[in-house]
Amino acid sequence: MCTSDSLLPMRPLIGAGQVAGLARPVLLDVRWTLGGPSREADYRRGHLPDAVWIDFEHQVCGPVGETGGRHPLPDPAAFQEAMREAGVDQDSSVVVYDDGDGMAAARTWWTLRWAGHDDVRVLDGGLRAWTEAGHPLDRTEPAPERGDFTVRPGRLEVLDAESAARWAAERELVDVRAPERYRGENEPVDPVAGHIPGAVNLPISGDGAPEGGFADADSLRARYEPHREAAFYCGSGVGAARAALAATAAGLPTPPVYVGSWSDWISRDRAIATGEEH
Repeated sequence: MCTSDSLLPMRPLIGAGQVAGLARPVLLDVRWTLGGPSREADYRRGHLPDAVWIDFEHQVCGPVGETGGRHPLPDPAAFQEAMREAGVDQDSSVVVYDDGDGMAAARTWWTLRWAGHDDVRVLDGGLRAWTEAGHPLDRTEPAPERGDFTVRPGRLEVLDAESAARWAAERELVDVRAPERYRGENEPVDPVAGHIPGAVNLPISGDGAPEGGFADADSLRARYEPHREAAFYCGSGVGAARAALAATAAGLPTPPVYVGSWSDWISRDRAIATGEEH
């Protein structure tokens, strides 16, 4: 069960220049490409100094089953082990980064917060912002001391198909996928197109800044304030976590996320809407 104090954390984005000012942060490299191979080879070619490689598909997300979606929650014990191996302590300052689109980094941020770790931020603009700011990359693979982080799942609200349907009917459920996927005109990932009946569309493509990374806090607040009571979903809970990060960066409470999202919804033979139908 989430608690009110867990919904308003520190500002969740951090700039490249601010990372150096942290006292011994734990840096997690979670670069990932949807449907692509592991990005570990990219990590070995160059990463932030002292950053630890984390396999997003297998350490941040759980194994795929018949239901639960393409990126289900991890087993708490397995996630705890992965974070301890990466050197995460109870009081660690954790910084997560990806290539810069914020997708895998946001889902890792969200998962750590769901697991009870609030001192976690996303490097705004990711590795691209780091290098563009003139900071060096390293090829040395660190050997962190084993951490003592204990997973306490449930710190953020997670929806399943039943509760997502209720949110859509009684409150507001926001689909953050591209409009053509929401309308069911094009579905490049999942086998069935459309959206959850009653959901409205707010694509995460509107969250970005022209120079990369996220828009400023005022712009994000103007975008998400009208949806402060909403829950979010996407294709498999990754984009929805990015929307949750953006809303949190705007100073709003971290919204509920339907982690299984569309990929879970369609595995359960639920009703489907298309077009602009709510």
